[in-house]
Amino acid sequence: MNDRAGETVLRLSGIEKGYNRGKPNEVKVLRGCDLTVARGEVVALVAPSGAGKSTLLHIAGLLDTPDAGTVEIAGEALQDKSDRRRTLVRRAEVGFVYQFHHLLPEFSALENIMVPQLANGVARGAAEARARELLDSVGVGARADHRPAAMSGGEQQRVAFCRAMANGPKLLLADEPTGNLDPETSDRVFSALMQLVQETGLSALIATHNLELAARMDRRVRMNGGLLTAG
Repeated sequence: MNDRAGETVLRLSGIEKGYNRGKPNEVKVLRGCDLTVARGEVVALVAPSGAGKSTLLHIAGLLDTPDAGTVEIAGEALQDKSDRRRTLVRRAEVGFVYQFHHLLPEFSALENIMVPQLANGVARGAAEARARELLDSVGVGARADHRPAAMSGGEQQRVAFCRAMANGPKLLLADEPTGNLDPETSDRVFSALMQLVQETGLSALIATHNLELAARMDRRVRMNGGLLTAG
């Protein structure tokens, strides 16, 4: 764990979320989840399919709002802030990685990593330099000019990691980031992700079914019955 781990980057307190509220078919997904992630800490979120881990990640990343509870990123409570403020914080402080890479097919690997930087006001030259640095750091610098369709699944996902890291976020949220890969490729890609996280000192909350990968993280939490428990 990073030696600056006393700083809390993500704090979720009493998070509740349901769907079809007030109706006979109401589904209560989250029933009061509490979680803190410290600076430099990598936390595994282990849960069966349908347990609500994606919902929790979307709330943590300000893509959805809870029915109750508070969401703090870097000490700022954001659950009731304006859409504009939430968007600004999400763009600057949060990086997302999904099971499928979601790269823009018409752009090269380099351009895919430049896009979020340009949207954040970074100059083109600086954005390109940052993109090349990230690609080199995960071993796919030689693929910078290739479009996603010309890359392997493992290469695509490493580019997706770089894109998530492009704006220097404090928090990385990943939803089954190696779920579509074979075991050998999954191991290589996860190692590249961990290297990126450790080199930058950011925090990460990573949802995975893979208990071997979860064991390589600093701490594990389990979701069951809409609640989080240690380990």
